[in-house]
Amino acid sequence: MSQIANPPDADWESVLQFVNDPLAMDFAQREKAAAQIPTPPHSHDGSPSVDDGEGNTLVSISTTFHPGAQLNPLAPDVVMVSLDGVFFYVHSATLLAVSSNGFDGRLPRPTPLNPANKELDPFITIPEHSSVLNILLHTVYDMSCAHYSPPFPTLCAAVNRLPTYGLAAKNHIAPSTPLYTLLLAYAPLFPLELYALAATYDLYDLAVTTSSHLLGFPLFSLTDEMSERIGPVYLKRLFFLHFGRSDALKRVLLPPPQPHPPTLGCNFDEQKKLTRAWALAAAYLAWDARPDLSTSTMESALRPLADHLTCEHCQTALRDRIKNLVVQWSVVKRTI
Repeated sequence: MSQIANPPDADWESVLQFVNDPLAMDFAQREKAAAQIPTPPHSHDGSPSVDDGEGNTLVSISTTFHPGAQLNPLAPDVVMVSLDGVFFYVHSATLLAVSSNGFDGRLPRPTPLNPANKELDPFITIPEHSSVLNILLHTVYDMSCAHYSPPFPTLCAAVNRLPTYGLAAKNHIAPSTPLYTLLLAYAPLFPLELYALAATYDLYDLAVTTSSHLLGFPLFSLTDEMSERIGPVYLKRLFFLHFGRSDALKRVLLPPPQPHPPTLGCNFDEQKKLTRAWALAAAYLAWDARPDLSTSTMESALRPLADHLTCEHCQTALRDRIKNLVVQWSVVKRTI
């Protein structure tokens, strides 16, 4: 957010002309643009302003949604003011096009009798902190706010406020949308919270991608509150993911290396030693049966079996079996 200082008695339009000073505009163009953009009221009219102690008035204006921003061919016709006194210059037509309730009833829709929407109040107070409102407006304009580096709790707060302003979460948090991409970046850090958020609004694609980061999550530690947030459908899917991978691990581990035809130095009785050793190692891995078991852990537990084999055919059979096991485990589904 940017702050602009001006003497208390100065005309607000001069401030906005300064803010709206794209380098390519001449004086006449700036004067015309300023006439089209609603200007903040004077401080005695209740605008959120701060005195810097030197007789200047400080007004915070969004660095993205400011009067000179080229977000729309038309000039902004609405100024939204956040709880902490930041001005956001936006276009009512853009907001009405995506909101099902006139942005919580704050924007009246044009009617045949009032096509110019003369009832529109150019100054609207939004009961949200500027950080949340900033995300909401970036979402409306289908723009990324990643450069602001919003923390995860603030993103969650903004997502939870989407329905309040008539914004469908499924439309704005879909693959390839800016908000989806930004949320997904937090999946490695907050997988359970993000999965719960996706479940709350039935954001299936986001839940699927996030679920791969929950393979190592201990399901027994789920609290009642988190279980309620996730809901029965997505909770069942998460449990089935864990149980399914654990069962799949046991299935792919069970078969021992293929025996080879008897030789002078290695008959079927000798080969049973490898079968028993494989069964013990496989039981060790299957005992824990973690859904997030890595292929490297699997290999490190099974490859030492070759140290006790003197038969080259048995060693080859063991290597082939481990290689096949790794391939089988790597293709087991990792998401809900």
